[in-house]
Amino acid sequence: MDTGLIESKKDIIALADQKGIGEVIKPLSREIHLFDTYIAGTSHLKDKSVLDKISFGDKLFLQREDNKFDDNAILVLNEAKDKLGYVPERDNIVFARLMDAGKLLCGKIKSIEPKGTFRLINIEIYLIDF
Repeated sequence: MDTGLIESKKDIIALADQKGIGEVIKPLSREIHLFDTYIAGTSHLKDKSVLDKISFGDKLFLQREDNKFDDNAILVLNEAKDKLGYVPERDNIVFARLMDAGKLLCGKIKSIEPKGTFRLINIEIYLIDF
């Protein structure tokens, strides 16, 4: 009986070698929307030109950071891994706990609103569920 399923570890390894492991597990994952917030700390960036390279819908990477000011600091990075800022301190404790427990979180840019010389960058945070 042909179920269309991969029948051996050898087939899985060959598929992963051919397409990459990310493409193999992609159909098995989904993004669960957790929260809407904004990117904090954009006015303190050394290179603010990175903000000119982002737009609505861009995928964002979230990464824990060892930070002397905030034990729960979470960096927000663009796809090129440039620092955009942080998940706000008031919002980061639960996300930090999830990430520390091995959960994968990501973000997407929801909107970019000019506010004089400042840009309010609203984001959505997602849990990647496998």
